[in-house]
Amino acid sequence: MPNTNYEIALKHPIFKFIVAAAAELQLDTYVIGGFVRDYVLQRDRAKDIDIVVVGSGIDLAKKVASLLPSKPKVQIFKTYGTAMLRFQDIEVEFVGARNESYSKESRNPKVTTGTLEDDQNRRDFTINALAISLNEKDYGGLLDPFNGIKAMQNKIIKTPLDPDITYSDDPLRMMRAIRFSSQLNFTIEEESLKAITKNSERIKIITNERVVDELNKILLSEKPSIGLKLLFQTDLLPYILPELSNLQGVEQIKGQKHKDNFYHTLQVVDNISKTTDNLWLRWAALLHDIGKAPTKKFDKKIGWTFHGHEFVGSKMVKKIFIRLKMPLNEKMKYVQKIVMMSSRPVILAENVTDSAVRRLVFDAGEDIDDLMTHCEADITTKNLVKEKQYQNNFKLVRQKIKEVEERDRVREFQPPVTGEVIMKTFNLKPCREIGTLKEVIKEAILDGKIANNYDEAYAFMLKKGQKMGLKK
Repeated sequence: MPNTNYEIALKHPIFKFIVAAAAELQLDTYVIGGFVRDYVLQRDRAKDIDIVVVGSGIDLAKKVASLLPSKPKVQIFKTYGTAMLRFQDIEVEFVGARNESYSKESRNPKVTTGTLEDDQNRRDFTINALAISLNEKDYGGLLDPFNGIKAMQNKIIKTPLDPDITYSDDPLRMMRAIRFSSQLNFTIEEESLKAITKNSERIKIITNERVVDELNKILLSEKPSIGLKLLFQTDLLPYILPELSNLQGVEQIKGQKHKDNFYHTLQVVDNISKTTDNLWLRWAALLHDIGKAPTKKFDKKIGWTFHGHEFVGSKMVKKIFIRLKMPLNEKMKYVQKIVMMSSRPVILAENVTDSAVRRLVFDAGEDIDDLMTHCEADITTKNLVKEKQYQNNFKLVRQKIKEVEERDRVREFQPPVTGEVIMKTFNLKPCREIGTLKEVIKEAILDGKIANNYDEAYAFMLKKGQKMGLKK
């Protein structure tokens, strides 16, 4: 049940200073938006507080800062008429109540001074239009003009005003509606869904950074498939991740068909979300099969094939990160690596040999555990016998990895014989032969021909060096 004692919501010590400052300046003041929503939903997630003032939010922020013992610095954003300060563990933003009007070309509104009612009208959803009074005359009173409490009780996402206007004015709200649906497991009301679908193309005016921010929040929700399905059903996904929406559908030729790789992917993302909060591993799960659409072929003898889809998919990852202005750093390389190697443990599970495991661990390095977590999440068969068999196979692979790791130490492979030792032994200056010897030693260790230690590697180096015509 939602919390109904709204004075308790104001237990954070910052509120007594805001109330005092508002009284001194004689400004009607309210806490509004996400802080109120999360209190009512009993979600202890408050990291910021939004304060709306019928008057100057900047003046109130300055007054609050002057009353606080820590005298925090006030950041002022004159363009937006807002101010922000940090107190203890909370960021507090102050804004004057305003009215907004939009042009077709931009989500940035023309802003004019308004009333509290105007400010609540401009909010995206009824659950975010709730306000609690910080005024002495009605302290703790709830203002809920759009029945946001009822929407919470019924688990409904709806807009305060006409959804077609709401989403057209600021298309980012379409992503936010779907994100809240995914985070809260709420249903988006029918008229809103229709309006999102109608206005889906307008998502193109939103910066990629803002879209990705909402997409990340969907991916980090408990069951990301809720939001991902809604993105697809409302026609937003083709504008954001066409590589993913291209996986949807099943083709059939001569009675042979393949699985729907889109819905398979959503299941994999849900599966992995049960075991990890690693955003980038969830991204890898989301993109692990994107190479299947461009590599899909029908072979008369063996049916549908997706040869090389892991390699193609890993290349597509970089293009997606560039297009969406995501970080082109180690995080991208990590996602590429998991996508590239996503089938390796599956193939290995059919014939678990020491040398194959050594190579898997060598190639995956510190990401081997994440790779195995991904492969286990990739089991989506409805056949319980097959599911158990796959799980047992991966248990065997994990056990073999542990054994090989303890014995051969290849996760962070360092050559037991260095280039300096090779140069000194054969009286060499920097040359190609040094790299050749280091490579054959590495291969011999991975193949299990020699142990990963100095003595065996040195003896092997002498033998190979002599064959190459090198003299000690």
